[in-house]
Amino acid sequence: MRDAPRRHPLLPNLDEALVAKMLEKAGAESIDELFSDIPQDVRLGRKLRLPEGASEYEVRREVQARLAQNRTPPGTLCFLGGGVWPHYVPAAVESITSRQEFYTAYTPYQAEISQGMLQSLFEYQSLMCDLLGMEACNSSLYDWASAAGEAVRMAGRVTGRKRVLLAGSSGLQRRSVIRTYTEPMGLKLETVAFDRTRGTLDLDDLEQKLGEDVACLYVENPNYFGVIEDGIAELVAKARSAGALSIVGVDPISLSLVKEPGAYGADIVVGEGQPLGIAMNYGGPHLGIFAVRDIKLARSMPGRLIGLTTSASDPTRKAFAMVLQAREQHIRREAATSNVCTNQSLMALAAASYLSLLGKEGFRSLGETVISNSHYAAKRLSQIRGVTSPHFRGAYFKEFVVSYKKAKAEAVFRRLARKGVLAGYPVAKSFGLGSEAGTFCVTEVHSRDDIERLGAALEEAL
Repeated sequence: MRDAPRRHPLLPNLDEALVAKMLEKAGAESIDELFSDIPQDVRLGRKLRLPEGASEYEVRREVQARLAQNRTPPGTLCFLGGGVWPHYVPAAVESITSRQEFYTAYTPYQAEISQGMLQSLFEYQSLMCDLLGMEACNSSLYDWASAAGEAVRMAGRVTGRKRVLLAGSSGLQRRSVIRTYTEPMGLKLETVAFDRTRGTLDLDDLEQKLGEDVACLYVENPNYFGVIEDGIAELVAKARSAGALSIVGVDPISLSLVKEPGAYGADIVVGEGQPLGIAMNYGGPHLGIFAVRDIKLARSMPGRLIGLTTSASDPTRKAFAMVLQAREQHIRREAATSNVCTNQSLMALAAASYLSLLGKEGFRSLGETVISNSHYAAKRLSQIRGVTSPHFRGAYFKEFVVSYKKAKAEAVFRRLARKGVLAGYPVAKSFGLGSEAGTFCVTEVHSRDDIERLGAALEEAL
């Protein structure tokens, strides 16, 4: 007979006397009675298949053994992108974000004890506005997808219109999140086609779908295929002429070389800040970028806005405060623009540190390295028989699509993974490309030897 579970000071459910006392206070006969509102047909009906308890050392060994099965960089080459990209995180960024005065005060409710964090967020906003060419930036949202969803909701509120146009070349996950965010508002989503040869948005299809009932156009630049929308200024102008807002999604690293959204008149900019000093971390946490061109739109933004003022006791001394808190936790629920319950302040600090460390010239140099490496990789893969690289003719940055004449993209993706190379994420079926294809992402972390290894692995996988 197995011994009864030992008492533990931090696990009250192991103390039978304490459990009995809690049940008495709750007015219940048993633990099961506390869960009586859960239908029987959705219950597991058996005990969890968990091993017996073990020592801390044994548990650590078991967890480490399981984690070792993951295929992660740098042990595994990663050429995947689409929203989470392999970029180098400087040691200085990790050092700054791990300081306890930042780490423990990442959500600064009290300005009088969080001046350092508030100043860091103010600097983040200033850097992002400069990078994006926008008037105001919040600090911040969860990730690109949630920022895109909030932006479309905001456009619906501001314009009072019910139809939304989404670029067919934008990420499927982001479009899915937009759908989830906007469905309760009764917004109708329509997809604008993209040119199957160049990979850019179809201007003719956009013109046919624009109308007086369109709230906004959402387009990504570069898009999900890594293709740069060379006619983005015209797309934005077309949307504005119809009275619709333009929402542009960006990879901030591309802005080292690609024209900033403010320069071509984008009304709202969203994007993913993960490339700015944030590790991939198995997919999170990330940093949702959200900025507006017209300061009048700032009041309709979700999240927080940090402002600069002066101290009441000393007018010569700078002071920082949250000047906009448009979420339900801070103001009346019916007046809130969002129910976001926290934000990514620590990640915003990482982005501010990263941009400050690189500076203007360093940031541009980074972009030049990324575009050089990605174009070298595309050319290397184009030398493989049965491969078209890149698949689209449009100019591209960091990411590109490769199509296969005979091989199945899913099979190629799995074979590459078995060879220790994560690359060629299948996209043909999702986007209806008409041929088997996968996406590849090449950044500053990839050496020429890495790219040669990728080429050799792809040749074997076909």
